[in-house]
Amino acid sequence: MPHWMKPLACALFLFASMLFYRASAQEAAAKKKVTSDADLPRISYPLTGSASDLLAADDATFDAFTRKVTADIDSILASYQIDDKPTLRGYLLAKFNAQILAGDPKGALATINKVRDLEEKPEARITDGILSRPLLNAWIETGSSSGPAFASTFLANFQKEVNALPWAAVQDTVKELKASFQIMSPSLFAGSYKANVDPQVAKTGSIDYSAAVNLLSSRVVVKFQLPLKEQIEAVLVPYIQAHTEKKPDIWATREVTLTETEKLTPVRIGIWDSGVDTALYPKQLFTDPSPGVFGPHGLAFDLDGKPYVADLQPLTAEQTSLYPKALELEQGMDDAQNSIDSPAADAARKYLSTTPPDQLAPFLKQLNFLGQYMHGTHVAGIAVRGNPAARLVVLEFNDGLPDLPFAPTEEWANRFKADFLQLGNYVREHNVRVVNMSWADSQSEIEQWLNKTSTEKDPELRKQFAAKIYRIWKEAVEGAIRSAPNTLFVCAAGNSDSNPGFLGDVPASLKEPNLLTVGAVDQAGEETSFTSYGPTVVLDADGFQVESFVPGGTRMKFSGTSMASPNVANLAAKLIAIDPSLTPEKVIALMEKAADPSPDGRRHLINPKATVALLKNQAQ
Repeated sequence: MPHWMKPLACALFLFASMLFYRASAQEAAAKKKVTSDADLPRISYPLTGSASDLLAADDATFDAFTRKVTADIDSILASYQIDDKPTLRGYLLAKFNAQILAGDPKGALATINKVRDLEEKPEARITDGILSRPLLNAWIETGSSSGPAFASTFLANFQKEVNALPWAAVQDTVKELKASFQIMSPSLFAGSYKANVDPQVAKTGSIDYSAAVNLLSSRVVVKFQLPLKEQIEAVLVPYIQAHTEKKPDIWATREVTLTETEKLTPVRIGIWDSGVDTALYPKQLFTDPSPGVFGPHGLAFDLDGKPYVADLQPLTAEQTSLYPKALELEQGMDDAQNSIDSPAADAARKYLSTTPPDQLAPFLKQLNFLGQYMHGTHVAGIAVRGNPAARLVVLEFNDGLPDLPFAPTEEWANRFKADFLQLGNYVREHNVRVVNMSWADSQSEIEQWLNKTSTEKDPELRKQFAAKIYRIWKEAVEGAIRSAPNTLFVCAAGNSDSNPGFLGDVPASLKEPNLLTVGAVDQAGEETSFTSYGPTVVLDADGFQVESFVPGGTRMKFSGTSMASPNVANLAAKLIAIDPSLTPEKVIALMEKAADPSPDGRRHLINPKATVALLKNQAQ
């Protein structure tokens, strides 16, 4: 997902937020135990026409679809014991939206009121239901979900709800919500479905469960929330304007900047990502004197897993022409999200909310690639910041698996397994001491890929084949990490507010002595709404509005665990530049010992200044 889409995604799911289903011990005993995402059933829904048409269909047509999805949700909740809270919330979020669409505001309100105290993140506990409760209560009080009386009652309820929020804890969420409603429109939803879902329907004649429940959510937003856009902005804008104080930024005082006058050892940092605009880092670049079939700055593999000479994924002529527009949108959405009134913000809001779907869809489809295209360069800038001893090594491949234009095969997977083993050997042989991996792949992602490209209509058969591909892919990543035991691999936890272990995300779910998984916090050290978490997530770092370069040299602020991970890789490389004798295990131990745990024990914030001081004190 392109970074500028994050505010939109936030608004789509904030409406229903987190849901909870409580089963008795007797019920649980009779259910099938779920230990991973792969244990859950796979479902698909035949569609006549397109998903974008269904989204805009009349109530009778959409209600028939909703009933089918609701029956499957109820069956899963009745048949499976799902202890993983994020997964359970996902199913219940879908049920909640179904309740709204079925005209059951009391049932929906009862559901949302059960969840607040079960949310694991402190900020989410506060913001859960801030939009849905006022809407549902207005519906119950007026007996209608539309009309002047309903809108007036919602306005009063929403104002009361928002004004009671503690600004210090909710400012980021509230700003994102305002920005989302300033860009959302039926046209934007339709364009997104035309770009991302309709091609799947055209090929297979169906959509999978994930796309189906997203349709329910989108229908709720379009039918119930967007008509209240004026009232929502009337509350959020003055609330934000009345609170000018910002969260404290803890990271500036923790930063460590090394200088060329210090006795440093050059340290090679691999960016295993979508490629790097190496022209931006001429003094922090590794050059291989004998590159062989690859380029002088590292390895690159094309979509088929074949080697080629490049530092950055190439753009087509169309993508090249669209790239400046993508940068403008990135900047505009960043300004809008931070409540900065600027020409860029106005232009982004206007373009996304008013462009007809047929014109918007091709651009949104290209943005899927352009977002990834920017990714590796942005990550690289974070990884080498403040370290003149850093030497970038490019390890390039395209991780946008669901967007690849062909169906996966075992031959393709085994070719990449050989590629990744070659990559691991290259890292070991060229003494690359730190590798950043700001990406993740899971069996469900491979299923999404098959959903878009395979002619197989049975979702369970697609699941079985995806499991084969996933096993090969997992072995490939594990093999690369294990083949370079003196290299510290640092990876992102993921942005799905989930447990990567349950999802089987690779590499975030893996446990290796030279692998470290990182979660994202904001400028004040508080958990971001998107960061995944769980037993494999060892440290947390700044992953909110982190500034770095994108290809061409523009500086942009992106959010994600993709940005938190290279902040940890940055610290690890600085430690090794100071003391090259450090092993991955010792680097991890230093960072863990100097980290600052949160009072609730959920977070362990890296402290670069304290970690470097600890290393230097040990050397004395």
